[in-house]
Formats: sequence, C-alpha cells, structure tokens
Amino acid sequence: MMTRAFAAAAAVSVLALAGCERAAPEKATEPAAVAPPAPAPVVDSNVLTPEGLGPVRIGMSAAEVASAWGAAPPPDDPSPEGCNEFHPANAPEGVIVMIQAGRLTRISLIRDATQKTERGFGVGDTAAAIKQAYGGAIQAQPHKYNPAPAEDLIAWSKGGSTEYVTDPAARGVRYEIGTDGRANIIHAGDPSIQLVEGCH
Repeated sequence: MMTRAFAAAAAVSVLALAGCERAAPEKATEPAAVAPPAPAPVVDSNVLTPEGLGPVRIGMSAAEVASAWGAAPPPDDPSPEGCNEFHPANAPEGVIVMIQAGRLTRISLIRDATQKTERGFGVGDTAAAIKQAYGGAIQAQPHKYNPAPAEDLIAWSKGGSTEYVTDPAARGVRYEIGTDGRANIIHAGDPSIQLVEGCH
C-alpha cells in the first residue's frame, strides 16, 4: 500500500513536471525576410531626356552641375535671377547647359553632339522622321527667323500644352529644324526650351 509520504511526493513531482511543460518557451519564429533595396535606375549618358542627360538632371544647382561636369565659367549675368549658357569643362562634346537663377533648366545638343533623345533622334535627323515617330504628341511651330521648312518641333512629356508653357514643373524636348529640314539643335528641360535666343 502506498504511504502518505510517497503519494505526496508523487503529486509534487507531477505538478512540477506540469509546470515545466507550461513554462516551456514557444518555438522561435523566423524573422521576416527583408527584400533587398531596388537598384537605382541606370541613366544612359548618351540619351537626352526631358529630365536630363547622364548624371546631370534638370533642376540641379549650378554647384551640382559643376560637380558632375566640371567647373562652370563665371556667369554672364551675376544677379540672383541671372542666366548663363555654356559648355561645362567635362561635359560631352556638343553639350550646352543653361543655368537660370542658379538652377539647371535646359540641356542642348549642338553640331558636334553624338547623343540622341529617348526617341532615338540626334542632330542631323530629319523633321519628317521626328514627326512620324511622335505623331500627334509633337507641336510644329514656325521658326522665328528662318523660312520653311525651318520650324520648331516641341514634345512635352509633362505639363505641356499648345500655349506658351510657364509651369516650372513642365518637361519637354524641342527640335530646332533648319532650312535643310534637319534638326540642327535639340533642347531638353523645363519651359526654357521655348526660348529662341539663348537666355531670351
């Protein structure tokens, strides 16, 4: 027959065992997998877009442009609202920038430029090919100084309209077509692409 002391000891052992089972830690959960950050978009240094060319983006400060493409020459107009157009020391051949009030507003391709727009057009391409590629997305305007077939072809990618655009957030491309029917200058950037005499 089981003694009282033995029974009591057995009961204590059972309770202690039950307590151990209840106190057992829950199984550790695996930490949630963290997705790696998305890689930064690759910016093609040979493709001119309404947002910029290579490391240089519309809206950058003059100091940022100088950091990317070399020091800028002294401004023609030193006033806070001044405007200057120039070829930065280390910019690609045939690339001109416009700095207005200390910010990059326009990038232009001139005679020696080898870059193309995001539609694949560069200096020397025909107005006919440009119009065909853009379709109704491009606006044709008479050239201010030269007779037809010279004209200006403007395509807005953001914030544009058929009127003169003043919204600083607007972005577009303008092809200056010469009397030979070919693009002789290409501008990309904010509403400053509409200026026909440099900073004016």
